[in-house]
Amino acid sequence: MEKIEFPLKSEWKKLAVRPAAEKEKLEALVINVFTEIEEDGDKAVLKYSKTFDKVSMESSAVNKVDIENSASQLSEELKAAIQLAKKNIEGFHLAQKVETQIIETTKGVLCWRENRAIDKVGIYIPGGSAPLFSTVLMLGIPAMIAGCAEIILCTPPDKDGKINPAILYTASLIGITQIFCVGGIQAIAAMTFGTETIPAVYKIFGPGNQYVTAAKKLAQSFGVAIDMPAGPSEVLVIADAFADPAFVAADLLSQAEHGADSQVILVSDSIELIEKTFEEIAVQLENLPRKVLAAAALLNSKSILLKNLTECIAFSNYYAPEHLIIATENHNHLIGDITTAGSVFLGKYSCESLGDYASGTNHTLPTNGYARNYSGISLDSFVKKITFQEVTNEGIKNIGPAVELMAEAEQLFAHKNAVTLRLKSL
Repeated sequence: MEKIEFPLKSEWKKLAVRPAAEKEKLEALVINVFTEIEEDGDKAVLKYSKTFDKVSMESSAVNKVDIENSASQLSEELKAAIQLAKKNIEGFHLAQKVETQIIETTKGVLCWRENRAIDKVGIYIPGGSAPLFSTVLMLGIPAMIAGCAEIILCTPPDKDGKINPAILYTASLIGITQIFCVGGIQAIAAMTFGTETIPAVYKIFGPGNQYVTAAKKLAQSFGVAIDMPAGPSEVLVIADAFADPAFVAADLLSQAEHGADSQVILVSDSIELIEKTFEEIAVQLENLPRKVLAAAALLNSKSILLKNLTECIAFSNYYAPEHLIIATENHNHLIGDITTAGSVFLGKYSCESLGDYASGTNHTLPTNGYARNYSGISLDSFVKKITFQEVTNEGIKNIGPAVELMAEAEQLFAHKNAVTLRLKSL
């Protein structure tokens, strides 16, 4: 990690830059894959699975037998843990349901809004270097609660062309049965256009690497919505002299192990805390099975020493982190100053790992600074909000004359006439 002390605000923009692939080459690759899959369907999907994932398959569809057998391949302890997480995530997202409120804006004019589920959604589950079955819960549960009629799940194959049984078990547990063994750009393209095997969807959800993120952005140009441009994972930790360096190091490494393109940032007003955290990182890193990936991510990461916690919060708001951990003596007085973050973890024991798995909040969050203008996944992500209005004869008498005047002023006389005819009928 690079150590930076007391940077000027004019330097913050440079410090907030995330690691990225060369944009032009990345976009060209994505366009080529999309073009071929639009034209050749399953044939192109299987071709790119062989090219990118080094796996040859006859079909990307997962058969029911593999799904049914997945439960027997997991320990009872892991299945119980997944069920606990499911319960908490369901509880948090069920609470996001709202009752319809009918508002009488003027006497005789009733307006309200109702939710309708998005009929066909696709969820992308990263599964290459780490099979993220927890993301199945985070995306599948709100989709089910919302009432989406068709839920498609795509996830990359392992080296043997299989899907991790934990992903299959979790999908089955929440009721997802359309599962496809395909990842990366080709998965997003398949869900965008539809193939002989994989249905097209109306909205695509799920995190991924820079290739997946670029593919999701391109999908929008073909009329498919996406949840957000969620790319490589990131965390920013604000810690003061009262923080536990071992805990801080563990939180930084938990994000760094996602992959070489992840980024972790430590911001503090204490040089001693930074130094001790670096010592802890060195010790803990050696014991990680994914230490090569974590070490590569640390090369893109920074510690930043600032004058006080007010500056630390200001930098965090500027950086707009996916995950923000507040590891300070008193975090409560800082909450009101946080304006930009995907999800916030407060206090000594609120490690980000808990939110990743089982606290109940959703872990699919905006990255790469998109927390400035995107929210994390919620029940609302899976619904459309339709407005309704019902106007009585009394209501049109009350607002009709105003509408006539406004329409005439805009020279939209057919608009005016639609009101005038009704008023005359009364």
